[in-house]
Amino acid sequence: MRLYELMVIFPMEEDQHKAGREQLLADLAANGAEIEKTDEIGERTLAYEVKKRKQGRYVLLVIKSDPAKITVLDRIFKLNANLLKYLFVRIDE
Repeated sequence: MRLYELMVIFPMEEDQHKAGREQLLADLAANGAEIEKTDEIGERTLAYEVKKRKQGRYVLLVIKSDPAKITVLDRIFKLNANLLKYLFVRIDE
């Protein structure tokens, strides 16, 4: 198990943010990832338009996961319409 930072940008709409967050947490739990820390960064203007949106809600998660599961999570997150962007970064021990 390795530590990863997961930065996620959700849409500003409350219903899409809530649905996206619930789906994200369910997908992480289903694939054996443990959430170490959650940091709500808040609403920010995006550097460029993403899916015709100019603003998003940023959330930073520190997770512990098996490296093989990160590729599986990447495929799952691509199908989640309630996520604007996401990025996995491995934290060195």
